[in-house]
Amino acid sequence: MTNFQTKETLQLLKELVSIPSPSGNTYEVISYVEHYLHELGVQTKKNRKGGLIATITGKDHSQHRMLTAHVDTLGAIVKEIKPSGRLKIDLIGGFRYNSIEGEYCQIESSDGRRYSGTILMHQTSVHVYKDAGTAERNMNNMEVRLDEEIHSIEDVKKLGIAVGDFVSFDPRVEITNAGFIKSRHLDDKASVAILLQLIKDIVTSRIELPYTTHFLISNNEEIGYGGNSNITDETVEYLAVDMGAIGDGQTTDEYTVSICAKDSSGPYHYQLRKHLVSLAEEHQIGYKVDIYPYYGSDASAAIRSGFDIIHGLIGPGIDSSHAFERTHEKSIRQTYDLLYYYLQSELVG
Repeated sequence: MTNFQTKETLQLLKELVSIPSPSGNTYEVISYVEHYLHELGVQTKKNRKGGLIATITGKDHSQHRMLTAHVDTLGAIVKEIKPSGRLKIDLIGGFRYNSIEGEYCQIESSDGRRYSGTILMHQTSVHVYKDAGTAERNMNNMEVRLDEEIHSIEDVKKLGIAVGDFVSFDPRVEITNAGFIKSRHLDDKASVAILLQLIKDIVTSRIELPYTTHFLISNNEEIGYGGNSNITDETVEYLAVDMGAIGDGQTTDEYTVSICAKDSSGPYHYQLRKHLVSLAEEHQIGYKVDIYPYYGSDASAAIRSGFDIIHGLIGPGIDSSHAFERTHEKSIRQTYDLLYYYLQSELVG
């Protein structure tokens, strides 16, 4: 068994999901991760896209591994200020308007001021609108109600709010006595917390990895191009650590690590998948092998970009992905354990 620190990892996860970071506006959360790693003495560098790469030198520097998890989340952006002073929004990432109806949110102006609001249907009041329950949830019907005294477009502009400002969703994070973690943005901040805890444990325990290993904290995965750069020529294996999708016909659950066999991009590397399964069985780690039909990862983006790598995908099982997400500390633990043993194993190539 590994020396997994449950409370420490969950507290780290809670802090991460509480930092607003919709794709395109991830500077604050990347700075948080950078500071965390610098406190450990880990070498890091930022790429031009704003992501962060941490490197731990291994015994063999001629062959590398890379692991990635992403800190960017779903979000929105101000599309238009309506005459009423409410805001029309456009979505960032792949989700539906109905999944954010009634959600508290935060609007960040370009000069750094932040305002709270609520995302609502225009036709919300059942006492006024006959179609309150049936009207389509879309860009034209949904809007942000600002928690400010607003009567006009000019009132909104005086606050510094303008088209192009980012809108982030309240995570509503809660850790229950039964070990569940309920929050938006567990995709993929649960995996980021796991990687950060793993790096800390490797460094503090002075574990020498067999291969130089890079950890890419990417910041554009939700819009499709987080992890397809900064892959060294020496990189042999590239493992994305992202959420496992739960639903009808899926084997993934909230209590095990999910190992992806195939997603919408096609099959992941068969030998690497078998290696991960073998490690899980050898170390009695709970796992499920699964297919995610409507899914893509930083690893699949890297393959599409033409990188000659062995690619894989694992992660904790997340219920209600891209909506009101939930997982269990058991799934966090099983994912950590598999990564711990994987990093100390031989390359499948």
